[in-house]
Amino acid sequence: MRNLVLLLTLFACIRSTAQEYEHPYSFFTNSAMSGDFFYSSTLHSSGSLIYSIKGKIPVSSSQFHSPGNALELTYMNTVSGNWQAAIYYHEIRGMDHFRKSNYLSFWILNDDKNTSLPLVAMMKKDSSLTKKVPFQLQQHTGWEQILIPLDDFTGNSQPKAENFMAVVFCQEPGTVNPRQTCFIDDIEFVTSTEYPKLSSVPELVSATGYARHVDISWKQNMDPSVRLVKIYRSENGNPYNQVGVQLPQYNRYSDFTGNSGKQYSYKLTFLDRNYRESDFSKVMQAETREMSDEELLTMVQEASWRYYTEGAEVNSGMALENIPGRQQMIATGASGFGLMAIITGAERQFTGRENAANQVLKIVEFLEKADAFHGVFPHFMDGKTGLTEPFFGNRDNGADLVETAFLFQGLLAARQYFSLNNTVEKSIRTKITSLWERAEWDWFTKTPDSKFLYWHWSPDQAWVINHPLIGWNETMVTYLLAIASPKYSIPAEMYYTGWANQDSTGWKYRSAWGRTIDGAGYTNGNTYYGIKLDVGVSNGGPLFFTHYSFMGYDPHGITDKYTNYFINNQNIAKINYNYCVENPKHFKGYGSEAWGLTASDGPYDYSANEPVLWQDIGKITPTGALSSFPYTPEESMKALKHYYYDCGHFLWGPYGFRDSFLPQENWCSEIYMGLNQAPIVVMIENYRTGLIWNLFMKDPDVIRGLEKLKQCSDK
Repeated sequence: MRNLVLLLTLFACIRSTAQEYEHPYSFFTNSAMSGDFFYSSTLHSSGSLIYSIKGKIPVSSSQFHSPGNALELTYMNTVSGNWQAAIYYHEIRGMDHFRKSNYLSFWILNDDKNTSLPLVAMMKKDSSLTKKVPFQLQQHTGWEQILIPLDDFTGNSQPKAENFMAVVFCQEPGTVNPRQTCFIDDIEFVTSTEYPKLSSVPELVSATGYARHVDISWKQNMDPSVRLVKIYRSENGNPYNQVGVQLPQYNRYSDFTGNSGKQYSYKLTFLDRNYRESDFSKVMQAETREMSDEELLTMVQEASWRYYTEGAEVNSGMALENIPGRQQMIATGASGFGLMAIITGAERQFTGRENAANQVLKIVEFLEKADAFHGVFPHFMDGKTGLTEPFFGNRDNGADLVETAFLFQGLLAARQYFSLNNTVEKSIRTKITSLWERAEWDWFTKTPDSKFLYWHWSPDQAWVINHPLIGWNETMVTYLLAIASPKYSIPAEMYYTGWANQDSTGWKYRSAWGRTIDGAGYTNGNTYYGIKLDVGVSNGGPLFFTHYSFMGYDPHGITDKYTNYFINNQNIAKINYNYCVENPKHFKGYGSEAWGLTASDGPYDYSANEPVLWQDIGKITPTGALSSFPYTPEESMKALKHYYYDCGHFLWGPYGFRDSFLPQENWCSEIYMGLNQAPIVVMIENYRTGLIWNLFMKDPDVIRGLEKLKQCSDK
């Protein structure tokens, strides 16, 4: 018995010590947008000058240390003046594990020996500056690396990198010089002044041309000495140019050339942590070509599908919350969406059915052993251990019923798709059925006389979050699946007492988040842009309300006492479209080609945006329009072409369209999100063939659940 206890203790320790990837603490590598760098600011006084664009540091694409751009500091010093240029550390969602840091490192290009170089300071979390430190150049020819011990800024023991919010270049007091320019690139904290030299060389695997870009992939290399992968391109036999870099965790790069009908050659190098280059890879060629609308749809689906296959967490096969970000933390709901994307990829022959089946089997085998509470999974888990990750705080350390509903939407679609009588597919069906039957949906009513399902339950804090599920929002699927459950179902009447609640609880809930009484009683009935809205708060809310519950559930087949949900969703999408065309806040970029307000990454935080003045910040999210293809095919195709042809040079990447962009502020997200890439794949497929809708809606339990709802609606 004592040995068993020791073994269990050891196992628990192993499970709890899985290590996340440690990122460098980087302030600047490249700006996604040309013009100016969003995460910067400048100021000047008393005759001194720092050139800026709307108060931000300009970006140069003609001079850089690592491709494709660098910061351009153009300044003039006067004896009594001062100038300052700050480059802020910008948090990337989930990128929160960092390497130990001892030095500030940056690269500078300044060929003028008479230049008065700036001083460097660090900005603390309270916005105060540390000591201003000088630096010297050794050669004044080409790019030079500057390394400054972090201790030099504080004058005491080594501070933590996370305590600093910006690197600040500023005028040395009392210096005088005319207008001059230097370039700064690759600003980061590093551990050492010297790292081991690389021994590995990239192995190119493929180069595939599309309408305006070429996808390049290489063999994954886990050498910890690699800092970046550098991409070189030659056009029609001309000399090679450096066109971009990629983080070493990922083995694909999308080179948006902007042209069709041209042949390109590619080769790669690795950069070590001192930015020394490896030898070149072999050369591969590709040619871009014009593509039809159908080919463009397939291209977009395949790129987004890669998020859930190439980009999946290695051990579990499940979806990451976002890329780049944590490489072990998996997201339950995004994985459910990803399952439907995997099915679509198999049917579209992006991969073989056997490969897809093996990944799905890996997922369900992982889920069998992962943390679950009354059969319901947490929002986030560690992909190595299956343990709960309370990413949103200690109260969120247990079951998440909504994310689990998103997961089961994908699992039930997979149970229908993998119908062959072989060992792998039979095992998939058996294991999904077991997971489905053990989920205690009725537990989440909290009390026997409850009107509502509740979102969360904690094993040590019970119902502390206390969030009842009340529609209109993304959670309809939770009630539909809870009614459909074969063993732990809720009464169909709870759809009306809970989801479509019309008493004071529902009114207060909806009017609080919507800031209006329109739709506060679940039904709406108002007309917006000449379009009548049966159900929805305000004028419909963010578009993900019309996507997340309806990737498996076909809204054509869901009619309650108040509306048919295909018609209602279509009207919400059309209202959203018309709002963006009207553009009442006059944001740059909005119009008939760029629309679709929904939830996505933002310049400072994730936010759910919608077509009302107080929730519109000028942010455009590609998944909004693209996942609405079944509702607005012409408007969605117009948006797809605009995002690709006109915005692709900053918006397109290895997993399709980046999460969002804000033209008004010259900002583009650096990440792809698990909740946003799969709806693009799946809803485009539902528009094209109805694949996932047809699979899901023929599930016997789903059919029975909808029949229960119909009988309840007919009363």
